[in-house]
Amino acid sequence: MPRASKSPDVPAQPAVPEVAEATPMMAQYLEIKAQNPDCLLFYRMGDFYELFFDDAVKAAAALDIALTKRGRHLGDDIPMAGVPAHSHEAYLRKLIRAGFKVAVCEQTENPAEARKRGAKSVVARAVQRVITRGTLTEDTLLDARAANYLAACAEVRGAFGLAWLELSTGEFMTQPIAADGLGAALARLAPGELLLADRLLETPDLFEVFADWRDALSPLPSARFDSAGGEGRLREVFGVRTLDAFGDFSRAELAAAGALIDYATRTQQGRLPRLAPPRRLGHGAALEIDAATRRNLELTHGLGGEKRGSLLQVIDRTLTGPGARLLTARLAAPLTDPVAIGRRLDAVQYLAEAPAVRDRLRDILRRCPDMERALGRLSLGRGGPRDLAAIRDGLVATADLTAELDGGMPPEDLIADRDALGVHGPLVDRLRRALAADPPPLARDGGFIAAAYDARLDELRDLHGESRRLIAALQNRYAEESGVGSLKIKNNNVLGYFIEVPARQGERMAADGAGPFIHRQTMANAMRFSTVELADLESRIARAGEQALALEQALFGDLVAEVTARAEPIARAAAAVAALDVAAGLADLAVARRYCRPVVDDGLEFRIGGGRHPVVEAMLAPDGGGFVANDCDLGPDTRTWLLTGPNMAGKSTFLRQNALIAVLAQMGSFVPAETARIGIVDRLFSRVGAADDLARGRSTFMVEMVETAAILNQATDRSLVILDEIGRGTATYDGLSIAWAVLRHLHDANLSRVLFATHYRELTNLTARMRTLACHCMRVKEWRGDVVFLHEVGPGAADHSYGIHVGRMAGLPAAVVTEAERVLATLEAGEQASALTRLADDLPLFAALAEPPKPTAEATAAPSPSPVEARLREIAPDDLTPRAALDLLYELKTLLE
Repeated sequence: MPRASKSPDVPAQPAVPEVAEATPMMAQYLEIKAQNPDCLLFYRMGDFYELFFDDAVKAAAALDIALTKRGRHLGDDIPMAGVPAHSHEAYLRKLIRAGFKVAVCEQTENPAEARKRGAKSVVARAVQRVITRGTLTEDTLLDARAANYLAACAEVRGAFGLAWLELSTGEFMTQPIAADGLGAALARLAPGELLLADRLLETPDLFEVFADWRDALSPLPSARFDSAGGEGRLREVFGVRTLDAFGDFSRAELAAAGALIDYATRTQQGRLPRLAPPRRLGHGAALEIDAATRRNLELTHGLGGEKRGSLLQVIDRTLTGPGARLLTARLAAPLTDPVAIGRRLDAVQYLAEAPAVRDRLRDILRRCPDMERALGRLSLGRGGPRDLAAIRDGLVATADLTAELDGGMPPEDLIADRDALGVHGPLVDRLRRALAADPPPLARDGGFIAAAYDARLDELRDLHGESRRLIAALQNRYAEESGVGSLKIKNNNVLGYFIEVPARQGERMAADGAGPFIHRQTMANAMRFSTVELADLESRIARAGEQALALEQALFGDLVAEVTARAEPIARAAAAVAALDVAAGLADLAVARRYCRPVVDDGLEFRIGGGRHPVVEAMLAPDGGGFVANDCDLGPDTRTWLLTGPNMAGKSTFLRQNALIAVLAQMGSFVPAETARIGIVDRLFSRVGAADDLARGRSTFMVEMVETAAILNQATDRSLVILDEIGRGTATYDGLSIAWAVLRHLHDANLSRVLFATHYRELTNLTARMRTLACHCMRVKEWRGDVVFLHEVGPGAADHSYGIHVGRMAGLPAAVVTEAERVLATLEAGEQASALTRLADDLPLFAALAEPPKPTAEATAAPSPSPVEARLREIAPDDLTPRAALDLLYELKTLLE
């Protein structure tokens, strides 16, 4: 059986070849590679990024590109592979997804500048950034509708802290966390990269948690997680003397946050994007949902790992990238504060009841670009003209959104969003005047500054743009003066502009010696000349182009500086756009799907009237099928439901739909029901479905027991627990015993709100002994020897499981079905069924003290009490003094001996 290793796989740092006997260029490469041993080095050479040695071998295999050779080093051929610089991001995306880190090494001077330092000088190069899974900023490398968190986990004196950063948007948060809550927190964040001290991987209990994130792990030396150093980094980055205004952070949170800042600074070569001040997620502020429950409920991804079939796919009606990311974040971390939930619901209700306002808002949102990520790239010095255009167009849209919300009486959250949109008139006006309508992506390409914005730039452009007309006029004059009608003025990268004539006429022109023509080159069929006038015109044209491009880039820098100077109000406006997008999308969903507003309070109610499964209902809608709605009441008097019924009748769907309704309600959405009243749920647990974990040597049943143990150890009286067929993966008696004991523990010890689905009808016997247990079943109808599943939940217990009928529906051979029916009839007619029922009646129940064993059938008479028992019956404990109690202990010990 497979065994788990002691620590998640961490790639070893590759050996770097020796520098000795290397060419100057290769010596430079090896020196830079030695500074980045754990990265693939993208080494810029002209129009390509080249990789050498082991990097080339790995990249060629991962990218499916040619592996070639270049020269020799220490007697061996040097493996080499390369990718075009103009399309390198596509290759980067593949490498990052494959788990590699990539150091991008650029030329920091041109060859002419290198030659000034000596004929054999190598062009200077330096690593501009290190690209990892958690430090992506380019749109081509990111999913526009999903966050990409860089997270860090730290431990200080037994306390844990979690911090996470979205480098592309500047979002920065921390959270104090208990060790048993790490798994749920990481499942909520789903970080692209997770930093932690290497010593934590040596802790057996933590190994199980971090092993789930082995592909995202980046272990670092423990010294990087120093809390005092972390606090100092935060103060320096945010320019404050104390962090008190941001929150009361624990030492572990400071260590984690400081490690994030340090790692981001190192990978960005000393530069950081605009970061929002760190916000603290307090203990219990979000509904805790562990990884198994998220997977079982398919909140953000279906069981196949894709968005399709998930709750997120059904409810996502956002129109912007920031809105989609915010919706995902709210779905991943529903609130536990009824007041905050109520404010979100007020916003959704207002827009649901104002269709004209909602539609106009959504029309504006459709033209809102992703200002958050555009601002992040600009603040990193990695933005382009299109990022400036995104800021321009986004701020134009914010003015329209503000105007739309100025009328009426919007609720508190919408007013806050409207105010956060701000006023950006002067900046918008400058960007409108400065930028072309559809600028190119890169500043180095030029052509992005609009005409009439800068007079000097217009003059240089006119000169450069007039070059063709001037060259054509000069060509006509030279042809007339020389008498050579076929004379042409041409251009190439070697000679620049030159005059070309046929060889025979060229010989005459060269022999003449007089005139403006200077011989440059003789070819087989032509001769080439130049003139002082042509050289002067060429110089003016070239200078105009260079000066125009340089001026454009200077203007670009001025525009970026103005945008980054207003980064905070722009970021607030972008966040407000996202919040409006989420509220309008949820309102549109509520109207289209007939969702109701839930009542969420501090009580312990869980009363759903006419509840529906949002995903199943959406799947049935295109085919015209209707979803059968069902009620659920887990109030204080009936907080434990025991649900029986056959397979395919809808037990699992009913369980899941109520869990999803709780999630939707607490994230601030309307819910698929006629009515809903929900007392705040602090933790949501789901044990539904079956799956093994062979990588850790766990069978299906073992996985089930591990997840069930986590529920029993962590659920509280505010938790919602859904359990489906506990105990089915082992022998009947073992499974029944476990199911019985689990149900009793949830009822008596955890006091949770529970939906417990089972095929063990014997568990219904517990209703007489469990005050808040209520039996319900999935209704079926037998008709002419067939079974019709009504998908309705009603009171009572199921009489049959109809498993054979389901087998027939699945296509079991007729002979197998017939044999199964015969065996079932035999078992039901014999003693097996009654024996099983008697066993269930005799199962020991949970109690604070074990009951004494009952006399066996063979006992002829009850045994007389022992002297110790007789003496104990005479004792009145409340009358004993401490000294008398001590004397009594000695007396009992003497009697026992």
